[in-house]
Amino acid sequence: MAINERLANAINNQVTAEVEASLVYLQLSYLLDDMGLTGMRDWMKAQSEEELEHAEKFSQHLLARGYVPQIGDVAPPKLDIATAVDAFEASLAHEQKVSGLIRELAAIQDAEKDYDSRALINWFLEEQVEEEATVGEILDRLRIAGDSGSGLLRIDSELGSR
Repeated sequence: MAINERLANAINNQVTAEVEASLVYLQLSYLLDDMGLTGMRDWMKAQSEEELEHAEKFSQHLLARGYVPQIGDVAPPKLDIATAVDAFEASLAHEQKVSGLIRELAAIQDAEKDYDSRALINWFLEEQVEEEATVGEILDRLRIAGDSGSGLLRIDSELGSR
């Protein structure tokens, strides 16, 4: 079934946003690696890969409905990160941005009565709740650990075992 042009364009923009999210996580992984936090680096790299899977999921939906995705312009992320807390705050801010975009997709899907996209968009709505909760929990733990090197290294080790 063909997809409504307005919704197709919005989903296509989401493909680009997911690619951008992947780059944000990849850059965060580099910054954490530079800090010697290899477990957090690996966690961020896994997130980067997951964002590409999300882009693919949206792309496959478009292709199945006769619309060829086109990745738009993606700017390299500019991140000012000095600590693990900074990195996860940036992660949370980006997840919140993506959550807003997904909610906008849901609104367009509802307005256009495109019921064939409902399952896809609902999956992403649930995914974003989980993503924000996970990053929020990590941030809480990092803040509790504070300047404790052993606490930070413990969290790093746990995140590396993802």
